[in-house]
Amino acid sequence: MTKSGRFTYHILVGLLALGMTYPILWLVASSLKPNNEIFATAYSLIPSRLEFANYVTGWQGFAGTTFATFFKNSFIIVIISTIGAVISSALVAYGLARTRFFGQKFWFACMMVTMMLPHDVIIVPQYVMFAKFGWLSTFKPLIVPHFFGAPFFIFLMMQFIRTIPRELDEAAKIDGCSKYGIFFRIVVPLIVPALITCSIFSFYWRWDDFINPLIYLNNPEKYPVSLALKLFLDGESLNNWGGMFAMATLSLLPVVIVFFIFQKYIVEGISTTGLKG
Repeated sequence: MTKSGRFTYHILVGLLALGMTYPILWLVASSLKPNNEIFATAYSLIPSRLEFANYVTGWQGFAGTTFATFFKNSFIIVIISTIGAVISSALVAYGLARTRFFGQKFWFACMMVTMMLPHDVIIVPQYVMFAKFGWLSTFKPLIVPHFFGAPFFIFLMMQFIRTIPRELDEAAKIDGCSKYGIFFRIVVPLIVPALITCSIFSFYWRWDDFINPLIYLNNPEKYPVSLALKLFLDGESLNNWGGMFAMATLSLLPVVIVFFIFQKYIVEGISTTGLKG
């Protein structure tokens, strides 16, 4: 590639990156603007003055419930559901990839079919079921289902486990390891990139989830951050856009931190998926 070609390439990539990051830059800039200036100077990223009070008023929350509570609720839901999803998916993936049993292909096909079902299809049946369990207005509908595996995670881990030579399993059996011993001592250490990749995806999906908390949580004190942000919008009074943008900016920090810490595992986990040894 010539120098002019490289220069054109970098210019185009830079413009594309700017276009993709502009909404985030606008969000951060708007969180530092006075409330009456946010939409009056919508295309400007430079505030006339820095309004750090948006973060103070936004953090105060609503009706005595601060955003510390909302962040705590989000972390409780995200961490527990992620642990449940990853552990259960790893066990199911190991069973499907290493154990032969009657109807194995049938159950694998059923699992794959569930990946194609729109979430809207199961909202009503799940709501009715959880209502009969008495789980409404609790974290249980947001956490417990993830302890029964996630089809995408199961499929990803299955492909990863298939790259592990079966000779390692046989050697472990000779040493007296049970199936669970092989799983915890041989398989788990070798699929760490897949486990971390699934954990990151689960963290992102649960952190950004809005519709499920909206359906099952009725008490504002139990709202996660994703749902609490909508409380800034009041159709009968002045909307606190500055506070909402400030808290939305803070809500991005856990996601950004997790990504930069574990980004190499995301690439490694996905790039090796589908390779069969």
